[in-house]
Amino acid sequence: MKTKIFALCLLLFSACFGQAQATNETLLRIADRYWMQPDVVYATANNTPLKLDVWYPRDSQTPTPTLVYIHGGGWIFGSKEGSVYQLLPYLEKGWRVVNVEYRMASNSLAPAAVEDTRCALRWVFRNAKQWNFDASKIVLTGHSAGGHLSLITGMLPDGTALDNNCYADEKYGDVKMSVAAIINWYGITDVNDIIQGKNLKNYGVMWMGSQRDAAEIAKRVSPLTYARAGLPPILTIHGDKDDVVPYSQAARLHEALDKLKVKNELFTIKNGGHGGFPQSDYVNAYNEIWKFLKENKITQ
Repeated sequence: MKTKIFALCLLLFSACFGQAQATNETLLRIADRYWMQPDVVYATANNTPLKLDVWYPRDSQTPTPTLVYIHGGGWIFGSKEGSVYQLLPYLEKGWRVVNVEYRMASNSLAPAAVEDTRCALRWVFRNAKQWNFDASKIVLTGHSAGGHLSLITGMLPDGTALDNNCYADEKYGDVKMSVAAIINWYGITDVNDIIQGKNLKNYGVMWMGSQRDAAEIAKRVSPLTYARAGLPPILTIHGDKDDVVPYSQAARLHEALDKLKVKNELFTIKNGGHGGFPQSDYVNAYNEIWKFLKENKITQ
């Protein structure tokens, strides 16, 4: 564990010392303030131990808002370790962060990734007291496929078959998994749209594989399928020139949620592609995130 923490601290410090200029106090503060517990096994599926990392303020003994971060990669590649920099804005705010891995398509086809992230969220609720997660202020976020998984993980009602790998029962103390908000960075909202027709994408086809009931599975794992009143607030950030996840995916979710009077916003990055935005756009996006979280009483 110490080796991994040291390596991650080096990553933080590299941003500070990479150029001949004043050391960034924010990064120093994060490196000094936080501990990270790596590779906590939250479930096992298909003979695969599923792991997450917990970042927490070492001097804080009280519950804090907690981010559950889910990495992207089209459900076919990526890792939690490659997403560490995405956690920094929340660590700077004093949050705890749970950084989640899940099964790739090469290990298990759809809907495995959704089953895994639902189990990760169940782990967060079951262990909230031990880790000082504020269970009333759990926020899901991720980029691309991670945005999709954040949406579906937070929008699914309790008790569907997608929860069977981490079956819950109120008799044994399990509670309803109700998240405070979802921040969706250019995630897929209609999986069927990307496995056939004009918007077909190779990563979507690879996630479904040759399953005979691919269309039905795609519907089951599509956030748009679960659009309904009573959902948590949802903020979507999406570039209108995205050629990996069509902007229409964000627009359709926004329209559906508006009709249902679900609190939601669509923050459009003008001329933005699939991430890699100019710094000014990222600054504006995070300003929108903090505003959104404050309006929904998650932060002050």
